[in-house]
Amino acid sequence: MLCTSEEKVHPTDVNKIKLVNLTQGSLFSNIEKRCSLAPWIKDNIKKKECCFYVEDARKGICKCGYSKTQHCDEAIKPEDYVGEQWDKHRHVREVPTDAFGDISFGGLGQKTGKYVRVSSDTSSESLYQLMTEQWNLRSPNLLISVTGGAKNFHMKNHLKDKFRRGLIKVAKTTGAWILTGGTHAGVMKHVGMAVRDYTLSSGLKERQIVVIGVAPWGVIHNSQTLINPEGCFPAHYSLDEQGQDRLSCLDINHTHFLLVDDGTHGHYGVEIELRTRLERFVSQQSLGNRESGVKIPVVCVVLDGGPGTLNTIYNSMLNKTPCVVLEGSGRLADVIAQVAALPVSKVTLELIRKLLKRFFVQEYKNFCEEQVIEWTKKIQDIIRMPHLLTVFRIDEDKNYDVDVAILQALLKASRSDEHAGRHSWERQLELAVAWNRVDIAESEIFTEESQWTSCDLHPAMFSALVGDKPEFVRLLLENGVCVHKFLKEEETLCQLYRRPPTCFFLRKLAKRAHGVKNISLSHVSEEVRHLLGSFTQPLYVSSRYKKTKDDVCLTVPSKGPVDLPCSGEDPIALTVWDPGRDLFLWAVVQNNRELAEIGWEQCRDCIAAALAASKILRKLAQESGEDDSEEAKEMRELANHYEKQAIGVFSECHSWDAQRAQRLLIRMSPSWGRSTCLWLALEADDKSFIAHSGVQALLTQIWCGELSVENPHWKILLCMIFPPLIYTKFLIFRRDEDILRQAERTKLEEDPLFAGNSDAKIKRHLHVPLQKSVLKPLNCLSRLTSLFTSPQVKFYWNIVSYFGFLWLFAVVLMIDFQKFPSWRELLLYVWLTSLVCEEVRQLYHDFDGPGFRRKAKMYIRDLWNILDVLSIMLFISGLACRLQASETVFYVGKVLLCIDFIIFCLRLMAIFTISRNLGPKIIIVRRMMMDLFFFMFLLSIWVVAYGVAKQGIMIENEERLNWIVRGAVYDPYLIIFGNVPTNIDNTQFDISSCSVNGSDPLKPKCPLLNGDSMPMFPEWLTIIMLCVYLLFANILLLNLLIAIFNYTFQEVQDNTDTIWKFQRYELIKEYHSRPALPPPFIILSHLMLFIRGVLLRCPSQRHKHFRQELKQTEEEELLSWEALMKDNYLASTRQDESQSMEHRIQDTAEKVGAMSELLEREQEMVSATMAKRLSKLEEQVSESAKALRWIIDVLKSQGCKSKMKPPLMTGKSSDRDDGESSGQETDDETTPHIFARQLQYPGSNVVRFPVPEEKVSWEVNFTAYNPPVYNLQDGSDSDTSVLDKYRNPEGRTGLRGKGALESLGPNHIIHPIFTRWRDAEHTVLEFLSVCEDLHVALPGGPAKPDEPLPQTLERILGKKLQDKTKTELKDVEQEYKGYVDDSRNTDNAWVETTIITLDCDKHRLLMAELNRIVESSASSHQPLKWLEVSSTACVCPYQRDALRDVAKIHMCL
Repeated sequence: MLCTSEEKVHPTDVNKIKLVNLTQGSLFSNIEKRCSLAPWIKDNIKKKECCFYVEDARKGICKCGYSKTQHCDEAIKPEDYVGEQWDKHRHVREVPTDAFGDISFGGLGQKTGKYVRVSSDTSSESLYQLMTEQWNLRSPNLLISVTGGAKNFHMKNHLKDKFRRGLIKVAKTTGAWILTGGTHAGVMKHVGMAVRDYTLSSGLKERQIVVIGVAPWGVIHNSQTLINPEGCFPAHYSLDEQGQDRLSCLDINHTHFLLVDDGTHGHYGVEIELRTRLERFVSQQSLGNRESGVKIPVVCVVLDGGPGTLNTIYNSMLNKTPCVVLEGSGRLADVIAQVAALPVSKVTLELIRKLLKRFFVQEYKNFCEEQVIEWTKKIQDIIRMPHLLTVFRIDEDKNYDVDVAILQALLKASRSDEHAGRHSWERQLELAVAWNRVDIAESEIFTEESQWTSCDLHPAMFSALVGDKPEFVRLLLENGVCVHKFLKEEETLCQLYRRPPTCFFLRKLAKRAHGVKNISLSHVSEEVRHLLGSFTQPLYVSSRYKKTKDDVCLTVPSKGPVDLPCSGEDPIALTVWDPGRDLFLWAVVQNNRELAEIGWEQCRDCIAAALAASKILRKLAQESGEDDSEEAKEMRELANHYEKQAIGVFSECHSWDAQRAQRLLIRMSPSWGRSTCLWLALEADDKSFIAHSGVQALLTQIWCGELSVENPHWKILLCMIFPPLIYTKFLIFRRDEDILRQAERTKLEEDPLFAGNSDAKIKRHLHVPLQKSVLKPLNCLSRLTSLFTSPQVKFYWNIVSYFGFLWLFAVVLMIDFQKFPSWRELLLYVWLTSLVCEEVRQLYHDFDGPGFRRKAKMYIRDLWNILDVLSIMLFISGLACRLQASETVFYVGKVLLCIDFIIFCLRLMAIFTISRNLGPKIIIVRRMMMDLFFFMFLLSIWVVAYGVAKQGIMIENEERLNWIVRGAVYDPYLIIFGNVPTNIDNTQFDISSCSVNGSDPLKPKCPLLNGDSMPMFPEWLTIIMLCVYLLFANILLLNLLIAIFNYTFQEVQDNTDTIWKFQRYELIKEYHSRPALPPPFIILSHLMLFIRGVLLRCPSQRHKHFRQELKQTEEEELLSWEALMKDNYLASTRQDESQSMEHRIQDTAEKVGAMSELLEREQEMVSATMAKRLSKLEEQVSESAKALRWIIDVLKSQGCKSKMKPPLMTGKSSDRDDGESSGQETDDETTPHIFARQLQYPGSNVVRFPVPEEKVSWEVNFTAYNPPVYNLQDGSDSDTSVLDKYRNPEGRTGLRGKGALESLGPNHIIHPIFTRWRDAEHTVLEFLSVCEDLHVALPGGPAKPDEPLPQTLERILGKKLQDKTKTELKDVEQEYKGYVDDSRNTDNAWVETTIITLDCDKHRLLMAELNRIVESSASSHQPLKWLEVSSTACVCPYQRDALRDVAKIHMCL
């Protein structure tokens, strides 16, 4: 809050604002916001006030309803209106409003809202701008206008719950605005309670429901608390129902209020006109700021209601606004619900009287006959528009809430638009997407009747993606959207990336492109390559969308190993068009889990896609700079999720075919920058994936080379010593195993029993190898080469070599370190030189292909490489010192070499990382060393603190640095390990063990002595200090270290196997690329590499074991198999989820809830069902009584007499009025005119007398009929005797006179229909039309009754065109002649038309003249156009019928 409850503070008066619980930033933000609101309100929003005080019958009260004190001085003593009668339109003026700001209702939760007092003449555009720009409301996707009873009424609990639940659900899911009357009574109160329940259950987590109350200012109780010319922020409003009297309180659960002021007080209904204008304006706004032409839909929801509600429904439906009526809510809603399913002819005056009497009870007494007639007419008109009327019946079998009824009503209204055609379906789909209602789309749009193509669904797909609606995206994909067609154009994908940057990646992308509008796929490619790594190719290049007929179009070489460009080199234009990958990548970089899951399901290369997503997300989380931020955590969670997805699919692949699964790991993926799954997993640090048994099997296979993995280690070692054993089948080679498997497969295929098994066929098809060539055994040379080039054998030789190196190094240091180097020392230098050359080769040679800078970073990242560099640098330093002539420097060199020997020995631990037993332990040691480092920092604080204090107390002014360090650091450190000092206790002091003046460099300085040559320091203090130091250092810190080690061990122990398997790759890769000869003989291999690479410039050898390029046919086959395995994995995952305990509990809870609801519903329906049955029984008894009366009357008329007295009958035949008799219509009777009975006469303010359908005929008695007289041109034809001479042949219209027509009686009009065929094949028939706005009409004009047709056509078409039609008149056919149901008709004047058709041949002069006229009229306000003859033509009904007849004739011809 910015102010206390006792103050009203204007936003510009900053001095009154107290800084309470607000930061400085938020404070100034609110001040700026409110300062901008006040000037805008004053400039654009007005109120109304009375400017002429005329006292009413009540003393001190003006005609406007306000007291004398509430008028300004000018109104009390006016000079301009002296002697005038008070007139609302003349004596009320507009002035700037004095009530706006925030409104606080207090109570639990401190409900707040916004309000403004507006004039009843305020433009809808200003109000909409106020709500969207000043109040910062998002434009609605739907406007729900709730109307009905303004007084409190009772609803059944079940209906109440369904209404509240459904209203909130539809508002929440669609982003709708709810429009009500705003007061705390009637239907508005029910809406407020629904919002209250939602707010209490959801808290601040969910989006606020927008409920706008449009209430009359003059009936608001306590409105004076809202008045402040400078605005109230906030105004404190209290709900006082006890003291409101005839006024009304605002509902505390509404969020916004438009308080409509017409200058009067105490008058209800003054807001209806403004509310209607506002609803109409909102309905004309584009939905979601789209350019698709779809407007914001409006729906009216009706509960209860009286006469005002009937007018609201009637006008809304005339404006094409659908209405939903809740049966069971009372009064008007129940009346309409009862007759909604009946034909109009059955809705009689008598029936309406019965229903009014039944549902209005006491209020029915106040209804006069004219009101009943008006209600009957309006209700008939309402049910005549069934596409706009939806009745929500709680007792129907369909158990859905009001939200479904509301949305179905909107879709039904849209679908019934006969002029919309295909656009109607697209509009419905756009609405469903905007509402995010998949259930509505499934049940109402994607039906068997609708046929959708992929292109038709593309706009909806784009809206669903941009609006983050994954359920809709999945639904659209299921109903025909092809991702390849959707992303066919590059601009579509660019538009997706050009959305407002709401995530870290899009912000980075916008920064790279210098603005969102400048984003192109090249920027996306650069950013993604940065995230994936420079070892990948760009995903998008300029030629990206040059496609062939295939869905996935590769532009890569067909076979052979491929060189990837290094960092800094220009990438080769090798790319792939993969829409599934594009959609998945777009969703992943936005950290959108659900959309990414859908995109991943569309990817063919799904394992590589999941691993690439893991890499991208981890890199984004790392670069976000906030490790603990919510976005970074979500990125890491999503990265782990896709690592699990990759593991799941790969497990499925490995279980079916291990060889194919391994090929997936090393296959170069064109979709992901020509990288491999193995390398992506390593770069993403996906340890769990690398630790998978299938991946480890591949690494083990690479580790063994051409040797079988089944060979024991001792056999390999034995063959290394005695190579001829390999020719005796002592060792098994992998080629031998492949030959054996191939032979077994061939034998099984030839077995007829195996071939006939269907399951075996599937297995054989899935396990068929990609290579079908016949394998041959290895020759002698190949076996020998395979043995010594195996990484495993290389490793064993290097272990032997390294132990030999350490043995030689130790011999030289301990035995043979002479002034002049011996042959052993020289051999050591040669040996080290070979090691240095190997380190250089490892740095420059890497078959994964990154540039030198990246290789250097990767090299330094490895701890063992750091030890290698350190040991080599120390050896070189020691060698340099050792070669010096000085004895001192010579000895320093030996010391350096000795220290270097320690490092070389530590480097020996790297050899054991390949061991399954020792490898994980080395990882634990490394982690404990890190813990020990931080522990030593903590321990050093205690050591130094105690050492310095002890040294200062005991020794005075020690100047020798070595003894200072010894006393302050070394001695306290030794105490930790049990070396308790003796110099702190005087009893053990020996003066001979120290130097008094510190002159002896080999003895410590004695402490300060007294006269007895005893130490003067307080031994009690030093003993206490030692005890405290031992307590903390030995007991506390050392036990802490043990606890840390134990925690580290427990934490790492579970993951050591995974970490070891992950780090195993680097060792295998190192020895796979290492030359076969061990040091020091390896230097020969280095010389050969130098000669080949530098001197001969031969290309470096690539290793197909880690990266392999497949042919396109093999690629397609492998990807299809991977897609099949992905489907199997997803199916099994869904099955596991459905069978999980959590899913079962949720399913059981839903069933229990449904059963409970059904039971409650059944209990409430019992009484209603019984009442209906009794009512129906009463009707049957009444009809039976009438039938018996009729039988008696007939028998009496024939002279039959009875000896018994007649029974007493409850009904009489005379009770049946004209309305009943007229309601019994036969099927042969035609429907009376409809448009001629519209209540509002077009182009005027005249209202017709309501004429119910059964009272249209002149033969039916209608004593209450009293229509007004209206003549637009003159009033001479108002004489009753003259009017009685002319009577509308179709019956009553509710208006006398000639209206807007020219004369009494029939007014003749002729319409010529010119038709032509658009093409030579006669497939499309067109007609000539006159266009005006969105409507079209047939050309035509008035005709005289006895005028010949040629003269009439000459007057309408013109003489020149008539001359050309003379020869065509023989082809003229008369389609229709007679009465037209026109809205201008009256009781005494009506329209009669003649429609003729003329078929035009394009080779005749008439056709050329018509085309010239059409071209010349293009710039006029009523241009002529050729339009297709179809049911979607926007013409009036009788013209549409004529066009239908014309189409039938031409189709028959």
